[in-house]
Amino acid sequence: MRGQGGTKGESGTNEASASGRRFAVVAARWNEGLVKRLVDAALETLRLRGARDADVELTWVPGSLELPVAASWAAGSGRFDAVLAFGVVIRGETEHFRLVAEGAAQGLQRVALDTSVPVLNGVLAVYDAAQAEARAGGTHGNTGAQVALAAVSMAALRAATRAAK
Repeated sequence: MRGQGGTKGESGTNEASASGRRFAVVAARWNEGLVKRLVDAALETLRLRGARDADVELTWVPGSLELPVAASWAAGSGRFDAVLAFGVVIRGETEHFRLVAEGAAQGLQRVALDTSVPVLNGVLAVYDAAQAEARAGGTHGNTGAQVALAAVSMAALRAATRAAK
C-alpha cells in the first residue's frame, strides 16, 4: 500500500517539499510583536522546504477575527496550495479571548471545508504573554514553524490526491 502526501517527499525522505507550491500567509496585527515571530518562523520554514519568496504572499489584517475572511479570499482565488493563518489572543479580564479564538478557529475550518484548500490554524489562544512567548520561539518551540510544516504536508497531500483522480 502506498501512502499519499507528506509520507515521502520529492527527496525520498519523510519531509514534503514546498518547491513549486504557492502559500498565502494571513496574520493579525493584534499582538503584532508575537505574531511576527510566528510569521517569521513560518516563512523561514517554507524557504527551508524549497518555497521561493515569490511563491509566498503575506497579508496583514487587524485582528484574529478577520483572519477567516482573508483566508477565504486567498483560498477562493485559486492561486494558493495552502493558507496559513496566524494570530495571538491573550486572555484579559473577561472571556472575550475565548470568543475571538473560537470564532477564528471555526471560521478558518469552514474556509478549508468550503474551498478544499488546506487552511492551517496558527492562532495561539493563551492565558498570558508568557505562554505566547513560550510558543513563539521560546521553551515550547515556535508554532509558526510547526504550522508551516503542516501546510507543506497538506499541500503535498492535496496535490497527490488530485493527481490520483
